[in-house]
Amino acid sequence: QVELVESGGGSVQTGGSLRLSCVVSGSMYSAYCLGWFRQAPGKEREGIAAIDSDGSDTTTTYAASVKGRFTISKDSDTLYLRMNGLKPEDTAMYYCAADLCDLVRWNRPNYWGQGTQVTVSS
Repeated sequence: QVELVESGGGSVQTGGSLRLSCVVSGSMYSAYCLGWFRQAPGKEREGIAAIDSDGSDTTTTYAASVKGRFTISKDSDTLYLRMNGLKPEDTAMYYCAADLCDLVRWNRPNYWGQGTQVTVSS
């Protein structure tokens, strides 16, 4: 079982920055990946960033919508998402998630945090 608890959301103006955190606890297998997802009202859930759980050889991937602006990273028990250059279209509920890497890449992880709201005003 894996537990994830997000924090760090809030309201910012266009061009602002936020850093989301996600404390991860429980059993993590070497094949697990961690990811950030978001869902805006009336829109489908979008996977925006992923990182493998083995810190010795870190691999990160990003959705085109956030590449170059967002950075995913992690330490021993916390996943981070640094968000720079925020735009109104980044407004959404943000979730961290964990599971086998293929499930994270396919937007189907089984372990989710409770979500944290990010609102970007113009």
